[in-house]
Amino acid sequence: MWEIFEKLCKERGVTPYRVCEETGIKTSAMSGWKAGKYKFKTEKLKLIADYFGVTVDYLLTGEEQEGYYVNPETAEMAQKLFENKDLRLLFDAAEDASPEDLKLVHQMLLALKSKERG
Repeated sequence: MWEIFEKLCKERGVTPYRVCEETGIKTSAMSGWKAGKYKFKTEKLKLIADYFGVTVDYLLTGEEQEGYYVNPETAEMAQKLFENKDLRLLFDAAEDASPEDLKLVHQMLLALKSKERG
């Protein structure tokens, strides 16, 4: 991971110190990460990934994942929600959301819309 981080720093012309300053990550944590003594939690990895405009997956592996959702059924349900103009809304679903979770949200939104019309 550190190698990918260094590559991103070089490509963007920034130092690890600057990344720390601009993301609020402690330099000691960054040093521990570099030395392999510390592993960042997801929220810190997300801060770094967002800073560079890449995904956490890219930061971890150096490769982009095909889609946003890990589970194809979840991706399909999310797409249905997005394409239904009556149910479209801005939402942020976790990459590991289960299809059941999205189905529940879908049912709840349909019930709310039905109640609104009734």
